[in-house]
Amino acid sequence: MNRRAFALLFAAFTACCALPAAAQVYPSRVIRLIVVYPPGGTSDAVARPLADKLSAQLGQQVIVENKGGAGGAIGMDAMAKSPADGYTLAVSAISPVTLLPHVGKVPYDPLKDVTPVASVMYAPVYVLGTSAFSGKDFNDAIAQARARPGALRLATSGIATVGHLMLEQLKLAAGIDIVHIPYKGGGQVITDAAGGQFELFTANPSPGVNALITQGRLRVLAVGAPQRLAAFPSVPTMAELGYPDSNLTSQFGVFAPGRTPAAVIGRLNAEINKALAAPDITERMAKLDSVPLPASVEQFAKAVRSEYDANARIVARAHIRVD
Repeated sequence: MNRRAFALLFAAFTACCALPAAAQVYPSRVIRLIVVYPPGGTSDAVARPLADKLSAQLGQQVIVENKGGAGGAIGMDAMAKSPADGYTLAVSAISPVTLLPHVGKVPYDPLKDVTPVASVMYAPVYVLGTSAFSGKDFNDAIAQARARPGALRLATSGIATVGHLMLEQLKLAAGIDIVHIPYKGGGQVITDAAGGQFELFTANPSPGVNALITQGRLRVLAVGAPQRLAAFPSVPTMAELGYPDSNLTSQFGVFAPGRTPAAVIGRLNAEINKALAAPDITERMAKLDSVPLPASVEQFAKAVRSEYDANARIVARAHIRVD
């Protein structure tokens, strides 16, 4: 082997060896974890203890930043446009990636600009009655909507959220008209629900929502869940009520900018899965009636893509569009 060929071979070997070394030193500085919703919601309640756990495991501070609005699109876009180096991540329901792009324009490409990192949990969806709702149960809500089209208002945490999709599926299946009131996240909608600013709303369990239920200021009329919840054994699921297409849950996960190195994604996935197994994290989720949902990078990416394709069909069938 001549000297030039040896030099080229040595350079190639050095480059190959450098990649694992770079992955080993990650992270070397603060990681920003964007919660794509305002404070007070489910994702915020889980993201903060998760960030604390990751800080201890990684030896670098993980700071939480709330950047809500547009159904999660504002925060997701901020993350997607950040450097693809693993130092800016997003905690979100998967809907800003799998649902929102099908019902309106988003400033990011959900399949190219966003990379699934780790599944975190799934949460049931409450259908709640406020003090403004005069009925006793979910069937009363349907009866009122049929008797007075457009008189009932249902608030959600945003356009193209799971709650919004549940409503549109319900309207289609029941042939009713309920007015959708989209908010910019879970915090303000909870405050307004407590004040009876609308009759109905959908929400994932959160400390604020659960406190209002305990106080009797909100009533759980139905749940989107695989089965009845232990906390509300007398409350039927949407499927039991005859609306299986509205029997939806919310899956939450961590995302990174597209083109983030695979070694960094793999490290984050392993650390997040480790954190999800910690007793304090599982206990925190249990209080929110949520279930840890660890998965490999490949499993989570497959689930996100499957949901993306399924929502495309649902949105087309229900003629949901918001521009």
